[in-house]
Amino acid sequence: MRFFNRVSLSTPESIELEFTLAGIGNRTLALAIDYQILGLLLVGFWAIWSVFSLGLMSYLSQANFSYASAPLWLLAIALLISFFLFTGYFAFFEVIWQGQTPGKRMTKIRVIRDDGRPIGLAQAAMRALLRPLDDLFFIGVFFILLGKQEKRLGDWAAGTLVVQEQRGDRKATLTISDPAKQLAIDLPKLADLNQLLPDDFAVVRAYLQRRRTMETQAKNDLSMNLARQLRTVIALETIPPNTTPDQFLEAVYEAYQQMAGRGFSDRG
Repeated sequence: MRFFNRVSLSTPESIELEFTLAGIGNRTLALAIDYQILGLLLVGFWAIWSVFSLGLMSYLSQANFSYASAPLWLLAIALLISFFLFTGYFAFFEVIWQGQTPGKRMTKIRVIRDDGRPIGLAQAAMRALLRPLDDLFFIGVFFILLGKQEKRLGDWAAGTLVVQEQRGDRKATLTISDPAKQLAIDLPKLADLNQLLPDDFAVVRAYLQRRRTMETQAKNDLSMNLARQLRTVIALETIPPNTTPDQFLEAVYEAYQQMAGRGFSDRG
């Protein structure tokens, strides 16, 4: 059993990211927590539905309506709602919490795409819909234990991985140079930062966090390539003279953070 399996991913911008896979232990604990919460939700729903059904049947009886098929319809509707609650629980939280459910958040693991980007509704829904199949006869457990990337069926179908949460995601861990801070102030006037997507920002942040661990030549090549792509994205005519690619990326990071702090009030 591999408890500390690691995987390297290449982003569309050719940046190598390394993650530690969550492991069967963390995933099982997270699922147990989620199932306890989900179980309480389902018990509450069935209790409310039972009271509603008894009230409806009593009303139909007093009103002399024919309700022979009503119990079957009520049961079918309850089962359908239960299914939506089951799948919706996982899909809802993994979308709004960027790959985490309450159980995953407590165990500090997260679902990401195969290229390291955050998952979206399509990936979360696919994982949730295939979860019953993964749970059947513990099929998902066997896939996780035997697969090199520790994927269950839902992960294979959705193109996702479950990894340990990265703790280097905080702004305080990044060093922003003074020239970059000054450029960040001017960037909103020079470029259209509204075109910068959260995925683009995540790639910039990942590079700035990991650049110190890269070889010099690899770091220079990546920073130059990434700076050129971002310049096109934000419609910047040219990078200001005497500005290094790293300073430009730092400035983009800082400017985006400032926009986020203002709630993107400048967006049209």
